[in-house]
Amino acid sequence: MIYLDNSATTKPYDAVLDSFNKVSSTYFANPSSVHRFGGEAERLLRQSKIQAAELMGVEEDEMVFTSGGTEGNNMAIKGIALAHQARGKHIITSQIEHPSVLEACRSLESLGFKVTYLPVDETGRVTVDSVESAIQKDTILISIMSVNNELGSIQPVEQIGELAAHYPKLFFHVDHVQGLYKTPFDIKGAKVDLCTVSGHKVHGLKGTGALYVKRGTQLFPLFHGGNQEADYRAGTENVPGIVAFVKALRLTSHQQQTNRESLIRMKRDLRAALAGINGVHINSPEDGAPHIVNISVPGYKPEVVIHALGEKEIYISTKSACSSKHPDVSAVLAACRFNEERTTSALRISLSYQTEPSEIDTFVTELKATLNELKETMERSS
Repeated sequence: MIYLDNSATTKPYDAVLDSFNKVSSTYFANPSSVHRFGGEAERLLRQSKIQAAELMGVEEDEMVFTSGGTEGNNMAIKGIALAHQARGKHIITSQIEHPSVLEACRSLESLGFKVTYLPVDETGRVTVDSVESAIQKDTILISIMSVNNELGSIQPVEQIGELAAHYPKLFFHVDHVQGLYKTPFDIKGAKVDLCTVSGHKVHGLKGTGALYVKRGTQLFPLFHGGNQEADYRAGTENVPGIVAFVKALRLTSHQQQTNRESLIRMKRDLRAALAGINGVHINSPEDGAPHIVNISVPGYKPEVVIHALGEKEIYISTKSACSSKHPDVSAVLAACRFNEERTTSALRISLSYQTEPSEIDTFVTELKATLNELKETMERSS
């Protein structure tokens, strides 16, 4: 099997699964329980938070464990909006954010909030000038992703953070789910107030993640109940998942330090090979994230190509996994002003630190063969 859909989810490390199983069977007590067994679980939870904060370069009390990217994005956007609506009801985001950001913003519009959806250029990037021009007296939040999940375009979040810092009553949120340990990013240095990460994008488990909340930032919680996670997120903590999440952070952080150059080379070789295939158009910017290559093959339905490759046990995707079952047009490519031929024929190939160069070679060979086979089938049926 050749798995090249790592932007949708990654294969968990064996060590991550081992950690989850061990904690599930050995430290299964509720960490809020007052007995000694509960205290052991609580200490494990505290230790995990300390380690996660160290790996993310933030303070322990700034880490809030979540169920992943969608919850983290909703917690940040709705939490800021509802807590600070007396000061203003204007939010700035981009047209190519993840559905969990766009839908959270649209839900707030139904409650009377105003949202500016910034356009992007042909590479899928917003400009700092457009962000600055959009800021109003009642703007309370800017939410811009670090890396686009379809194109791999890298947003100028450091510069936006510098801009936002000049507006002390304005909060800046970064969806860093696709960028975590793929692109260098200093949360503190970028002057970010909130930052979302997810476990299953870095070889952790689905249903795990975290939201960085800068010390002193007030959020209206999505969940009410107990006082877990410093009152930001009520509910019994998923201690096994949290321990496994932190294990994934540690292992993938090491992979970034040792293997990022190899990942960059694989993407460069993949782009060069794809550029040599007749009819294939590369949509991703050359200077994008090192793990995503988006292409279009006009004349071929993406799902047909995907299923044909799947028969050979090669797995790629179309759009974001959260929207890939929706209508054919890629809203991200449309926002970049690609023509309809390319917006309706897009394919996404996404690598990981576990991808081997030989797998890239095999994929390119089989993609060529698959396109030729499909072309012959279409010609016979016409």
